[in-house]
Formats: sequence, C-alpha cells, structure tokens
Amino acid sequence: MAATATAMAMATTSTAAHVVPALFSFLQQRLRLCPKARISTSRRLLLPVSKFSTRDGSASYQEEDEEGEAEDSAEAAFGDEDDEKPQPEAVSSTEFQFAAPPEGYIEPAPFDELPPESPEDVAAAYESLYGPAFSGESLMGNNVFEVKVVDPVDMDREQRPNDEFSERVVQVSRVTKVVKGGRQLSYRALVVVGDMKGHVGVGVGKAKEVSEAITKAAMNGRRNLVTVPLTKYCTFPHRAEANYGAAKVMLRPACPGSGVTAGGAVRVVLEMAGVENALGKQLRSKNPLNNARATVKATQMMRQFSDVAAERGLPMEELWK
Repeated sequence: MAATATAMAMATTSTAAHVVPALFSFLQQRLRLCPKARISTSRRLLLPVSKFSTRDGSASYQEEDEEGEAEDSAEAAFGDEDDEKPQPEAVSSTEFQFAAPPEGYIEPAPFDELPPESPEDVAAAYESLYGPAFSGESLMGNNVFEVKVVDPVDMDREQRPNDEFSERVVQVSRVTKVVKGGRQLSYRALVVVGDMKGHVGVGVGKAKEVSEAITKAAMNGRRNLVTVPLTKYCTFPHRAEANYGAAKVMLRPACPGSGVTAGGAVRVVLEMAGVENALGKQLRSKNPLNNARATVKATQMMRQFSDVAAERGLPMEELWK
C-alpha cells in the first residue's frame, strides 16, 4: 500500500510541473494580444483600438491619430453646425399702439407731486373702506387696554366673581400620578354650579391644594352651563333617561309637593337647577362624576310643550288632543 501511494504522489507532482508553466505562458500570450485603449486628443474620449490591429499596435494608433487631426481641422474650417441655426427676429415695441383714452379723461398727477396726507385723512379713507376703527371701548364699558387677566386660582374669596350662581362641592378625592421619580399627589374636586332658575353646570378641577381644586372646578362649571326645561310647577315636562359611561340615570316628573326624591350627585344637580318636584334614580354605576354628567345629559333630552307645538304647527290647545 505504501508503494502505491508513493507512486501516485510522484505522478501528480510530475503532471503539475508540466501544466503550471504552460498555463502561465498561455495567459501572457493572451494579455499581449488583448486590444488596448487610449485617450483621443481630438475628442477626449476613451476609444477602443480596432479589431485588426497588429501585436504591437503601432500602425493602428498612427492611423487613428491622423483621422482625429483631420476631423479637428474640418471643424475649425467650417465651424459647428449648431451655430448656423436661424435666430428669431426681435419684435420692436413701436408696432404696439395703446387704445385711445375716453372723452373727458383727465390724466392724474404723478404720485410724487400730490400734496402730503395727514393722519386724519388716512384714517378717514380707511374707515370709508373698512368701517370705523375700534376705539378700545367694548359694549360692556370695559377698556380692553386696562383690563388685567387674573388666574382664578390666585383670586381670594372676595375677588371671585359675584354672580347669581352658587356652588356645591360633591366630591373631593385624592389622586396620584406615577412618574419616574415617584408619585405626585394632587386633589380632584367635583363642583356643581347653578342659579336655582334653570341653569346648572358640572365642573371638575385638579390642583395640589384642595381650595385651588375647588376654585378650578367652579370656573369649569361656569363654562359648561346648560338650561334645564321646567314647567310652572318646577318639574320636568316629561320623563327621560340617559347614559354616561357606566352610569345610567332615570328622571321622572312629580306632582307639586312631592319634593326632590333622588340621591347622590343626581339630587345635587336637580337642586342647583331649581327643580322642586322630581324623581331621580341611579340605575347602574355609583360614580358621582358620571352620574352628574348623565343627569345633565338627560335634562338636555327634554323638550318644552311650546317647542313641540311650534314644530308641528299646532296651537297649544290642540297638542293634547
């Protein structure tokens, strides 16, 4: 076995010794016969050598140089063909004639020769075009340039708006906000604002202090006022039900002397609206905020008898027939 392996190794070595020099000589011959490229002096382009060049390529290069010089001389003698394109003729301005002015036309004076205008003349011209300018006095009699806007949180009890609306706190809860550094403690207040005459609003406010939260909630309730339809007996014209979130509220009218039969936030909203005889019930969730807003939503679904009669085109006497 050892003799056989030795014989095979010697045969492989002798074969490689003959093949490798032949391969290198073949590559050198192909590279010598490969066409070369050069840069033409006339066009400055990379031009390949013709296919029928000799091994050294000297004869073909000389012929191409002579052709390039001939082309350059021809271009210099006759010029470029693009320069011989016809150019459009210029149109003279004397051929255009303006229309004749109408009879009685008086040419205005130049702008620089007009007399200077006073500020009163300029203001009068603008008012004639756009109407009178704003004087700073509003319809309420307050000077807009002197009114100072104050944050309601910074107001004292004496400085808060003195209007017909009264406030009643329904709930004050402590809430926390989880942040990167820990928890931020604050308070949320639910306040119902009303004038006992059919206007009521529900407001929510958050602050670091309880008093500031109540003040914010009262201002928010004044911004969200609604009108509750009432009859002459201070009750609802008809029954209504409304949902807000998971809360559901049912409202029913009641005869005089019944009073307000309701609980929680529903009772507070009805009393602040001026309802004296009504029935209210919280059917689902006991959340004060959702029940208060559901009560306001239910009152907005009610309609007065006069509005229904006007829509139907009937007098009030025929509405009950």
